Amino acid sequence: MKKYFKDWKVFALCFGMVVVSELIGSKPVKLGPVSFTLLPMLYALLLGIVLFKVKVIDQESMKTASPYITISVMFLTAKMGSSIGPELGKLFESGAALIVQEIVKKFIFVFISVPVGVLILRMGREVVGCGFSTNRENAIAIVGNLYGLDSAEGRGVMGGYITGTVLGTIFSGLLASLVCGLGIFHPYALAMGAGVGSASMMSVNMAATIEAFPEMQLEIEAFTAGAQVAGSVMGMYLTLFISVPLANFLYKILGGKGENQAKKGKKGREKKTAGAAH
Repeated sequence: MKKYFKDWKVFALCFGMVVVSELIGSKPVKLGPVSFTLLPMLYALLLGIVLFKVKVIDQESMKTASPYITISVMFLTAKMGSSIGPELGKLFESGAALIVQEIVKKFIFVFISVPVGVLILRMGREVVGCGFSTNRENAIAIVGNLYGLDSAEGRGVMGGYITGTVLGTIFSGLLASLVCGLGIFHPYALAMGAGVGSASMMSVNMAATIEAFPEMQLEIEAFTAGAQVAGSVMGMYLTLFISVPLANFLYKILGGKGENQAKKGKKGREKKTAGAAH
């Protein structure tokens, strides 16, 4: 029986942060003509950072908690999957929009991030690893297979992944609330934009959109889930065949320094094979 309670500290801390965050509740903020909402999920993340800084949460607790994220996301995925059914007709009507959005996202990531990384931040080939996507699990898998995670590209994608994990949800929640407050986008467009490929970022984006348009909650959940599914199904292929080659091309024409690590690794393997043959 003892083994079922060995993670009690993680459960207690998680429960405590959720209760405190929910008690604080959603807080609307208005700055001149711009308004956005601070959501409970943001408070929970900030509480986690503070508790880590004061040594209440240690590295061992963080390691223990990591597998539970997958379990939590399964419940979220099941809930969102159930919301698609009643709205299938509207999703089919917007099918082309979902596909076009996914394709455009793959281009926008690269055309903004790679030039900024090369020309402004003076990054090396790390910018190829972190500049072609939102740097979630599928991006790590692609870079790991193409270049290896011990390469410059591997350092780039892991740096993007860690930064997104720590700051991405906070930034996404604030940005989503800010964009919703502008009042220039249709709720369906905001809902589709919420499905960015990260479960945590998607959750806070969707929550901000529902906060702004509570009367359309079911439609927003359905369109967000549809965008997330489209991104998962198409994203891997678009990333592999469009985003990564485009990132390499832009890096080269912008004067980035450093050899393509995939080619370098191939040459190294060929040399080792030749040496073994002799």
